[in-house]
Amino acid sequence: MYSERMPSRGDHDARRRAVSKAVWRVLAKGGFSGLTMRAIAVEMGSSTGLVTHYYANKQELVRMAAELAEENARVLTRHPFDRPGIDGLHAALLDVLPLTPEMAAMNRVWVSFWGEALSDESLGQFEIKRYERWRGMLREQVVVAAEQGELPPGADVEDVVAISAAFAHGLVVQALVDPARFPPDRQRALVDQFIERLRGDQPGQLDA
Repeated sequence: MYSERMPSRGDHDARRRAVSKAVWRVLAKGGFSGLTMRAIAVEMGSSTGLVTHYYANKQELVRMAAELAEENARVLTRHPFDRPGIDGLHAALLDVLPLTPEMAAMNRVWVSFWGEALSDESLGQFEIKRYERWRGMLREQVVVAAEQGELPPGADVEDVVAISAAFAHGLVVQALVDPARFPPDRQRALVDQFIERLRGDQPGQLDA
């Protein structure tokens, strides 16, 4: 149980980190719908007064949680690739999939955040900017792929970026909702097929 005395600067930083970690654990268990001051206090074995000392309302908690999720995503181990271009795009798509329990928890947080972002303009702007950054990362690889002739002649870079992002997040949702149908091996196989379609090497449709 934490003391309710006013913390020193060092205590303040340590307790804020403790609250952040508790927020993340609550999110991983129940998503944003379960993110309340009380739930965080229970997770910490503390009182709601300690939580409200750092975050005044749920909107602040949600915004902090989204920032924490993005921070955690930046330090995750990335899939290696041989060279920029189509190989880099392939790795970037694998990076966002729920291939491990850690990434499944991360994606559950992000998917639950979408509802919050749709109903709150400030959070919606945060999500727009996050998507812009992610598409920017994909764009770097797609531009190189086009320059290296790894895409069909005349392929539109922005269209390829948008289609790639939509494919990846569509697969994320399916894998979270129906993990038995979309286990990690199948997710990887579908990404492989998607990349081959981008190259224009194989005709036909992706497996359903």
